[in-house]
Amino acid sequence: MSQVSEFVVVANRLPVDRVPGTANGGTNGEGAAWRRSPGGLVSAIAPVMRRREGTWVGWHGAPDEVLEPFETDGMKLVPVPQSSEDVELYYEGFSNATLWPLYHDVVAPPVYSREMWDAYVKVNERFAQAAAKVAAKGAIVWIQDYQLQLVPSMLRRLRPDVRIGFFLHIPFPPLELFWQLPWRRRILEGLLGADLVGFQLPGAANNFVRLCRRLLDARYNKQDLFWEDRVVRARSFPISVDVGELEDLVAQPHVQERVDEIRNDVGGATILLGVDRLDYTKGITQRLEAFGELFRDGHLKPGQAAFIQIATPSRERVEQYQLLRDQIEQQVGRINGEYGEIGYPVVNYMHTSHTRDELAALYLAADVMVVTPLRDGMNLVAKEYVACRADLRGALVLSEFAGAAAELRRAYQVNPYDIDGLKETLLAAMHAEPAEQARRMRAMRKRVIEHDVDRWAREFLSSLEQQA
Repeated sequence: MSQVSEFVVVANRLPVDRVPGTANGGTNGEGAAWRRSPGGLVSAIAPVMRRREGTWVGWHGAPDEVLEPFETDGMKLVPVPQSSEDVELYYEGFSNATLWPLYHDVVAPPVYSREMWDAYVKVNERFAQAAAKVAAKGAIVWIQDYQLQLVPSMLRRLRPDVRIGFFLHIPFPPLELFWQLPWRRRILEGLLGADLVGFQLPGAANNFVRLCRRLLDARYNKQDLFWEDRVVRARSFPISVDVGELEDLVAQPHVQERVDEIRNDVGGATILLGVDRLDYTKGITQRLEAFGELFRDGHLKPGQAAFIQIATPSRERVEQYQLLRDQIEQQVGRINGEYGEIGYPVVNYMHTSHTRDELAALYLAADVMVVTPLRDGMNLVAKEYVACRADLRGALVLSEFAGAAAELRRAYQVNPYDIDGLKETLLAAMHAEPAEQARRMRAMRKRVIEHDVDRWAREFLSSLEQQA
């Protein structure tokens, strides 16, 4: 493996997962079997990595294990080790118990711990050093997401010759919320190490500029900040999905067969579908409450409609996520106990991960896709559903607080905190005429097809390179 690369991606995780049951591989990744991780980020960047012969720097997912750099799937990978304590304090701690709730409008109370902050600084430094080691002179380095917000400034100190881009995949909070963070100046100074700071929405970029003005007294012109004799640009680049991959997937015969099986399993009922990570920002309890009340109020009867809720396991060692799982499972049991009948459960709940094939079949089977986060940077599930519906059927119920709402304006948009409004919207989506469904879906598909994930990556990197 060559020592340095002209293009380097830095993310908390590598773009591959170890195949279960294969060897740990000692100190090199070659003894293990690896497969590409699911998700939009990997789909977007992996082709760019191969074209540019780039290197991806990230953790390989196993604590207390050190691996040497290795190659797989046409990509050069540099594992950054993390101890069990790092995972607890840096990842589960500061990243997901402090930053995640703060950046999502404090849907849950953030935890402010100096010990967790110290771990965040230490791990960010480790990532910066790894990136500095593999970046060629004048290389492009693209840093991803909230776990690594200190890396841009740390890398700039180590390698002032490289071009640095940073993209935040989650929301960036307004001044009133960010002001709570004891280490607020350090986070902003970390991000200002980049040449280009990308956000999902223009409002997030504006929040960043406003905070830099107020907290750091930074000079600015619109969304350009002048910092340490450099221009730091804040811009929005809404991420998307790989439309071509999804369209190919739903055309597969085995996926079409699975669609028929799913519809038969619910006995011809109207299918409402939710697909989410198990997270308190996703609004799962609110949508289930609204759906259950439709049976209570007599708008729906058992066998007439069924809700399929996929809740992918997430951060299972964090107490708040354990409590949320218990709450949702009790809620599902109560709804089915009160309104279900033998052979007709009202809610089909699965706390498990699903393959892309199974998700594609579920998207095609769903009459109504329910995407109702309380706060979300983008939410790619909404765009995946639209990308899969070349038949122009189905309806999308979408939270106003998802980033995707700015683009998918023809969705049935709703305030997920408004349970009565959510009930009315679910009924409207369920009873929409085919012509109305087609009109809405055609407009949304046009947007998603024209602004796919390849365009997102291309526009970000083009903007970063043009700044040189």
